[in-house]
Amino acid sequence: MSPSATTSATAPGLDGPERRMYWAVADCLTIVRRWLTYLVRQPSLIAWQLGFPIVSVLLFVYVFGSAMDIGDGRDYVAYAMPGMFAMTMAFGFMNTALLVVIDKERGITDRFRSMPMSPSAVVTGRGVSDVLGAALDLLVLAMIALVIGWRSDGGVLATLAAFGLLLWLRFALIWIGVYLGLITPNQEAAGNLFAVAFPFAMISSVFTPPQLMPDWLGAIAMWNPVSSTANAIRELFGNPLAGGSSWIEQHALLMAVVWPIIITAVFLPLAVRRYQRLSR
Repeated sequence: MSPSATTSATAPGLDGPERRMYWAVADCLTIVRRWLTYLVRQPSLIAWQLGFPIVSVLLFVYVFGSAMDIGDGRDYVAYAMPGMFAMTMAFGFMNTALLVVIDKERGITDRFRSMPMSPSAVVTGRGVSDVLGAALDLLVLAMIALVIGWRSDGGVLATLAAFGLLLWLRFALIWIGVYLGLITPNQEAAGNLFAVAFPFAMISSVFTPPQLMPDWLGAIAMWNPVSSTANAIRELFGNPLAGGSSWIEQHALLMAVVWPIIITAVFLPLAVRRYQRLSR
């Protein structure tokens, strides 16, 4: 069969930009299917994904949270669980970076680059795969939250909007993970990324209102994108708010949308460009 016949059979009627878009989407879905197959063949990875939210709730809500007082008689579980949702999304970019490093070390990335496939497919496929993984994490975490007594009082649409904002944050942070994974030389160095993720997730309103922190630290926490998402979903869930009268806290819903747009606009092009410039 001639190349033109093959093209016609796989992408009938498409040419120019439409044909490139077709293959970008098709190759991206191929990468996603590869990730799903990998999950089935590596059940330990699924166990880790499901176990991390459980351990996090036990540690941060029950062990540390038993000594927490956020003032005004507010229920700490109702305050902390939205923070747990946001923290789980924030920590996720470490897993993204590690998986990118593993593929790079094993030569899988170079193999993809040698194939006649869309140059953006590996990066976008990684992004779609991680969003699916994040949705699974949120599902497990929400089930745990319901078991320990957390409830959303914001209605069905507001609750769905809150989970949408969480996935929106995770989607943006994926590109940071992909970029860091592409510039990190090996798995040992990737382990050091925890030093970046920990303060990013913890210096926020996830577990403590910024007003209870020292002024300089509270200012950093207020402007943390994780804080904006955590505060926004608390509002949507009808859970206790962090309080505060600063502009960033009063416009948490707006910034929960804007911060991920800014992060994606910066790191998605960086990740694609870095992938394209990898040495063969």
